[in-house]
Amino acid sequence: MPLVLIHGYLGGSKQWAQEIAHFSKHFDVIAPALPGFAEATDLPACERIGDMADAIIELLDQLDMTEFVLLGHSMGGMIAQEIAAKVGKRVLGLILYGTGPLGLLPNRFEPIEISRERLMADGVEATSRRIGATWFRDGEAAAAFEMVASIGAATSREAALAGLDAMAHWDGRPALRDLEMPTLILWGELDQSYRWGQIEILWRTLPNAQLAILPGTSHAAHLEKPKLFKAILEDFLSDK
Repeated sequence: MPLVLIHGYLGGSKQWAQEIAHFSKHFDVIAPALPGFAEATDLPACERIGDMADAIIELLDQLDMTEFVLLGHSMGGMIAQEIAAKVGKRVLGLILYGTGPLGLLPNRFEPIEISRERLMADGVEATSRRIGATWFRDGEAAAAFEMVASIGAATSREAALAGLDAMAHWDGRPALRDLEMPTLILWGELDQSYRWGQIEILWRTLPNAQLAILPGTSHAAHLEKPKLFKAILEDFLSDK
């Protein structure tokens, strides 16, 4: 069974190294880089969340993957919701991790427009370090911070700007009640990007959802408490 891992803003496939190694024992794990990000920095950026979803669907079609379990983190969770809305019956399980149904991110650590202004002024590398620090409870002192910062620094300037615009223009709330596949919502209780209000909308609106809150973690919970993260995933995936 394919397990598709979709990274978020300033992310890349290398952030899933532990998950790829662990779940490849039982799943065909696919962790693509979004166009313009990380390993795919040479590809033209997508302007909208729907375009990013189409890029992933096209890849899965090329790989002849007719059914799969889908995990999306952060902006990748928006993409996962969009994919599920487009090809719902192919998605046997949906995992929405550190994400929400609204791209404009109310109560985010800073407004998206401020992120855009600072990106224009400071560049991608500095932006990756600044934003990446908010993903961890311990900020730049976190063990995985430098890895996350280096992955983000590989993002093309075009993709970094387009990603912010894509999130600002996306609203997945109208589609939620139609996403009937089994869904796991994963959230770090200290997440500064997606606050509880967004998580609660997913939990209370999706027809077949369960919620897991990882204590003492922020936006990159899979890197802060990897054993707990994988154990929760294993429980959800056990019947897939």
